[in-house]
Amino acid sequence: METPFWKRKKLHEMSNSEWESLCDGCGRCCLNKLEDWDTGDIHYTNIACSELNCETCQCKSYEFRFDVVPDCIDLTPELVEKIDWLPPTCAYRLVKEGKDLFDWHPLISGDPNSVHAAGISVKGRVIPEGDLKPEDYEEHLVTWPGEGV
Repeated sequence: METPFWKRKKLHEMSNSEWESLCDGCGRCCLNKLEDWDTGDIHYTNIACSELNCETCQCKSYEFRFDVVPDCIDLTPELVEKIDWLPPTCAYRLVKEGKDLFDWHPLISGDPNSVHAAGISVKGRVIPEGDLKPEDYEEHLVTWPGEGV
């Protein structure tokens, strides 16, 4: 049996389809986050980007997301090497750190819904940003499963 691509390739060596398949569909990267200016620590909120479907954890306008949401971040291998706010369960982060994917990851389980069944995704646990003001975000801080993994 051939070694899976995520175990034998660096992030920058992956094809576009391999890169895209690493995303487990948890939706956490589409949440608004707050950075503590004193410590640099990143804190997650339960406030989703306006384009995140809060039930499927999929972007409503994935192909055009940068046009629709100008501050949407394009995760690239180069960026993943620099940032530290990806969840500890994120496949991009795991591969960067030389770790294996979790059993619930769709590439392992073969089931795109396994991330939801494992309770890792934001499905049904977030609210759209809608009319919330940034000063209200502190009232929506959360701790997600898998933090501290």
